[in-house]
Amino acid sequence: MDENQLAEELRLTVGRLVRTVRTADTMPPGEAAVLGYLDRSGPLTTADVAQQRGVSHQSAAKAVKELLTRGLVRAEPHPSDGRKLLLHLTPAGSDRLTEERRRRAHWLGTAINDALGSDERKTLEAALPLLSRLATHLDGR
Repeated sequence: MDENQLAEELRLTVGRLVRTVRTADTMPPGEAAVLGYLDRSGPLTTADVAQQRGVSHQSAAKAVKELLTRGLVRAEPHPSDGRKLLLHLTPAGSDRLTEERRRRAHWLGTAINDALGSDERKTLEAALPLLSRLATHLDGR
């Protein structure tokens, strides 16, 4: 298999895995994504969230509005631009994100245990640093 075939197989497989794991979520993907970005990046504007997610401002604003209503995110005036709001993850939002991540990890861990033998699990574990390095390389582009 050449590098382009390998790349396409990897893209398809990882995409399918991510979509499947997301079915374990109990909240809409857009809302979970906003919580994740705020957790990883700290306070952001709705425009920042939209840009990072690659969605329209309107789509990001809809998810943010729902999270604000449920108290999972709070907003405060932007320190350098009063027209914008800076979004922060609340303790309730952090707890909800932790629960979603725990649910995903448990669901995937169960599947790994059910579908893979001991040697296959070791191979998967050995591949993680390679996948991480590849993701880091792509992030830098």
